[in-house]
Amino acid sequence: MNRMGENQSAEALEQGLATALARAGLGAPVGLRRLTGGATMESWMFASDGSEYVLRRAPSLSFMEGRPFGHDSEAAIIRAAHEAEVTAPEVIVELEPEDGIGSGFVMRALPGTPDPRVILQMDDPAAILRDVARDIARIHGLPRAALPDDVPEMDYAEAVEGLAQQFEEAGADRPIIALGLNWLRANLPDRVDPVLNHGDYRLGNLLAEDSRLTGVLDWELAHFGDRHEDLAFGCMAVWRFARVDRPALGLGSLQDYVDAYEAESGAKVDAGRFRFWLVYRTVWWALGCIRMASFWRSGDDRMLERVVISRRTSEQELDLLLLLEEDAPEEEQARPVPRAEEKLEPMGEASVGEIATAISEWLATVKDRMEGHDRFQLAVARNALGMIARGDAVEVEFDDELLAQELLDGERSLATPGLLAMLRRNALDKLGADVPKYPMLALARAKWTGED
Repeated sequence: MNRMGENQSAEALEQGLATALARAGLGAPVGLRRLTGGATMESWMFASDGSEYVLRRAPSLSFMEGRPFGHDSEAAIIRAAHEAEVTAPEVIVELEPEDGIGSGFVMRALPGTPDPRVILQMDDPAAILRDVARDIARIHGLPRAALPDDVPEMDYAEAVEGLAQQFEEAGADRPIIALGLNWLRANLPDRVDPVLNHGDYRLGNLLAEDSRLTGVLDWELAHFGDRHEDLAFGCMAVWRFARVDRPALGLGSLQDYVDAYEAESGAKVDAGRFRFWLVYRTVWWALGCIRMASFWRSGDDRMLERVVISRRTSEQELDLLLLLEEDAPEEEQARPVPRAEEKLEPMGEASVGEIATAISEWLATVKDRMEGHDRFQLAVARNALGMIARGDAVEVEFDDELLAQELLDGERSLATPGLLAMLRRNALDKLGADVPKYPMLALARAKWTGED
């Protein structure tokens, strides 16, 4: 099997890229470097003939298997968006098999930063939000005739059942996800006339500079469907980063976002449909996080980020419970959350958590010797060791196949006495071990326990 990513030499990548660039009349790449981040696809920055470009490609050829369309169609979608004055990049050339470096394409680099924390600190986030509303309205206005024939249309029921199948394949033992799946089945909306959805429109995939939107990236999940799905996805708590107080992409209020979008698109936003897709996408990303571990186990992509991202499932489970708990009876919402159970302090030989802490402390001493993607990977490694250390210090019971099945089948629900309080406790403990700095954790802890 041909594995790419970190297993492929920089020399081979440069040679294949030079072959592709020649088809576009460009010279060989200079200063090729891997950009950090990217939960699915790789991005490489380089210069050619005095201008900067970005190569986007899959980490392995097998990674593209089962996807609704390939990089050729993704490139065509981006071209159509660019021509419609969406802030999409200009596609220069697609990779071909004879290039020998897998599947992908080259884009002209855009100005601005993708760093959400930098974007959220810009002087006028409201201006960025208006740009977002304009761009997403233009995406939703792209006609089918301008797009590749293989762009799929989402069938809502099939999509929900697809998530249920993923849940089954992942062990079907996470009660909060089961609760979400049951809710989605019970609240499935009627089909509406579909529009093109970007599919991944949120901070992290947007570029901004001087309080203006400068780019929209990562179009691999584009599909036809309900416009509310695109609108809701960027408003998930996880994509607001530190600004959980600003529900619209961390940039402003939902009302301002809705008003700007309606003015740009001429379409009305329905609050009920918005909530459905917010729940749907939270379940979707919870299962997407779990699935990262299977990519790593398969050997197709042994990047460290995969196993660490899989533990971010607990972020989505907490967010999902916050979304669904409003449907619980008032007496269950008011029921006190049980106290956390802590392990006794370790004695004798070093515990697993202590060993993880010791390794993390040593890695901190070599941090300054690292640069580029290696430095990023070191930070990911320290995060992983922190998960081990914190998880070793508390008793967390989160995997429960029987309870999950009962919730999925509707035999138990948020009306079951004491269930919501127990799920809240487990969600707090699991996320406290996995990602204690997740902003919604502090909000949930204060709401559910009264603790700071």
